Amino acid sequence: QVQLVESGGGLVQAGGSLRLSCTASGRTFSTYPMGWFRQAPGKEREFVTTINSSGRRTYYADSVKGRFTISRDNAKNTVYLQMNSLKPEDTAVYYCAAADRFPLTTTLNYVYWGQGTQVTVSS
Repeated sequence: QVQLVESGGGLVQAGGSLRLSCTASGRTFSTYPMGWFRQAPGKEREFVTTINSSGRRTYYADSVKGRFTISRDNAKNTVYLQMNSLKPEDTAVYYCAAADRFPLTTTLNYVYWGQGTQVTVSS
């Protein structure tokens, strides 16, 4: 069992930056690929980015490529999402999740989810 807790959300102006953190309980965190998803009001939850268990491989949605960076520190049981050059369309609740199947771009293959953290980007 893995419990995930996100933090770091907030209100930021367009062009600004935020760093989200997701801390996991349990000793098996380092074995899970991790992902970040987001959900805007009235929309489906969408894939943002993923990182493999070692942290060596990452993959991004086209909408955030070049602006967002995912990383992890397995010693701290934490995965991060650095968000730069934020846009109003990035406004959403951001969720971290741990995957137990592939591919890593669909919510269906993630078994553990955090409660989410709100990110609001003002224009």
